[in-house]
Amino acid sequence: MSEQRVCKRCLLSQMDKGRYDQIVLRALTAISDADRTCEKNYEERLHICRSCDNLISGTCLSCGCYVEIRAAMKKGRCPKKKW
Repeated sequence: MSEQRVCKRCLLSQMDKGRYDQIVLRALTAISDADRTCEKNYEERLHICRSCDNLISGTCLSCGCYVEIRAAMKKGRCPKKKW
């Protein structure tokens, strides 16, 4: 049996479409427009997260969140204060 490797710099959307739809997409649709950051900020935040040593398989090791959800919220903050 082959060993499955952990993607250290991948977001859930890049690794597992089923889990992304079940977890992240569901949460993103629940965020109201008033509470959601603009697409530009969202992409900038995800870019920073992808280069962070605390990102493992779409999860922030500092706080345990899915970064794609935290990055989408206006009030979302990086626990390491990178954004």
